[in-house]
Amino acid sequence: MQTIRTNLRLTAFFMAILMGFSSIWASTAAAGVVGTGELLSEQRVELDRASLLSMLEQEEVKNQLAAMGVSQADVEKRIQNLTPAELSAFEQQLAEAPVGQNSVVGIIVLFLLVFVITDMLCATNIYSFVNCVR
Repeated sequence: MQTIRTNLRLTAFFMAILMGFSSIWASTAAAGVVGTGELLSEQRVELDRASLLSMLEQEEVKNQLAAMGVSQADVEKRIQNLTPAELSAFEQQLAEAPVGQNSVVGIIVLFLLVFVITDMLCATNIYSFVNCVR
């Protein structure tokens, strides 16, 4: 009987050590390594959002939004909900746009046109006057 208890203690000790090592190994393997590219792309998305939001603070943009009947809060909400792919496509259009006073207004008009198209495709419901095509 004594030898069985000794063997059980040894087995329990060995199993406890084995479980400890396996849990440490599993936690480090599950965590994974974040690559530099992934980290940079996440930071780039946040910088792009911040630049778009700062563009909304310009007076001529505010005036153009008011003339179109769109609230600045709706546009800010939509910018926050853009996927990284949509945001990068929009930033690419910004980079290709001509530089000048009318370019900012043109970009905002383009952005609002994207809103109308997404309303027509039933992806969003921003404008009440746009009917869904489905």
